[in-house]
Amino acid sequence: MLSQQDLQQIAKKGITEEQINTQLDEFKTGFPFLKLKAAASIEEGIVATSDTDKKAYIEAWNAYKQAGHKIVKFVPASGAASRMFKDMFAFLDADYDVPTTAFEKQYFDNIEKFAFYDALDAACRKNEGKSIKYLMQEGQYKKVVANMLFEKGLNYGQLPKGMLLFHKYPEGARTPMEEHLVEGALYAASNGEANVHFTVSHEHMDMFKKKVAAKADGYAKKYGVKYDISFSEQKPSTDTIAANPDNTPFRNEDGSLLFRPGGHGALIENLNEIDADIIFIKNIDNVVPDRLKQETVDYKQVIAGVLVNLQKLSFKYLEELDKENVEHDKLREIQHFVEHAFCRRPDIASLNDQELAEYLKKKLNRPMRVCGVVKNVGEPGGGPFLTYNQDGTISLQILESSQIDKNNKEYMEMFTKGTHFNPVDLVCAVKDYKGQPFNLPDFVDRTTGFISSKSKNGKELKALELPGLWNGAMSDWNTCFVEVPLGTFNPVKTVNDLLRDQHQ
Repeated sequence: MLSQQDLQQIAKKGITEEQINTQLDEFKTGFPFLKLKAAASIEEGIVATSDTDKKAYIEAWNAYKQAGHKIVKFVPASGAASRMFKDMFAFLDADYDVPTTAFEKQYFDNIEKFAFYDALDAACRKNEGKSIKYLMQEGQYKKVVANMLFEKGLNYGQLPKGMLLFHKYPEGARTPMEEHLVEGALYAASNGEANVHFTVSHEHMDMFKKKVAAKADGYAKKYGVKYDISFSEQKPSTDTIAANPDNTPFRNEDGSLLFRPGGHGALIENLNEIDADIIFIKNIDNVVPDRLKQETVDYKQVIAGVLVNLQKLSFKYLEELDKENVEHDKLREIQHFVEHAFCRRPDIASLNDQELAEYLKKKLNRPMRVCGVVKNVGEPGGGPFLTYNQDGTISLQILESSQIDKNNKEYMEMFTKGTHFNPVDLVCAVKDYKGQPFNLPDFVDRTTGFISSKSKNGKELKALELPGLWNGAMSDWNTCFVEVPLGTFNPVKTVNDLLRDQHQ
């Protein structure tokens, strides 16, 4: 099925023939749905913190930072912003010239509120010889949109979200990239150094680096930190082969194989190369202006405090388990910790003490993450669940709708009536109790990928996504869910989301 030319193309990407054959088999077999116990809730699986708890967790985090540990803020930022402007591209293609839909009217009625207004007005004056107001008075609304989306103007239709102007300030508008630099200084700096890592697509790398170089010194002076800012690209070896509807390899017009990015799950490879004790993960578009940042900063410190406390206990118990003949009562204490802290429910009634010690060590000695979750307000996306693992044990997972059997009424009810939602608010511990980094790909559940229908040049194809970064790619991590306020979750999915109060 694969020619010599195909094999050369595969090898050039750093992919093996065996991997390709496995992916083609996955198109044929699909992926199994996960078996669910329940949606996580405050009653089971989600920690709600009191004011006293919050204070103690923030103190624990500050003590950890002062002890000289290396902390990194990891920001997936490779996505293009084109989906943000789907409605505005549609307006350009429409057979009418004035704002007609509710979305279009909202955009133009509030255009001066956008942080990019001044830059867009300058582009319109340069390219059209007229201001935005004048163009609108003349009914030339599409020229305004064209100057926002296309290369002659701001080129927002092709830029990554991290490079768009999101928030207004007296000293000038800020991009999400800049807001993440500020956040890094406020809760992730240790020993006066803030380490921030952006994953960026190849075509936007130079632009990102230039923007960071132009802005970082100003924020370093303002917040009294030294920045170490690094970048990586999604590895070509994590691309997946595309297939025809009959599961044979999809080919480009020149006969070569078509590969597609493997989704955000591919970033487990990038995460694995970060040298850090603790890593925060947060999406590029989930930022707020300074006037609303304190709540975000407080709860980032809370979930980090929960993490370092859990890690401290885990390390203490792992050192106990290194001893010979651990006392039965101590084993039961460790078992209780594993069950209570991470909702891991093993079937261990038949194990003797030596077997139980080995089991507990295996369950404790793995990467750990604390995930902030917010109350469900109907946003699309994944949620926190208690799920059955392949060995029959139970663990906490973040699931997407694609991982749930739509024909199972009980499961769909769990998904739709779940009380909480995943805002991608993670803090991760990635080294073991001996200070050695875990090899994160070892903890991926490869059976949690996803197949979707796409098209290219009018031809239908099947696309394969790898297990998601905070879904199956972290399946075998120890997980704790902590409730955080809805105010910490402010994603920007459409351009008009920037008109919400949280972004003004």
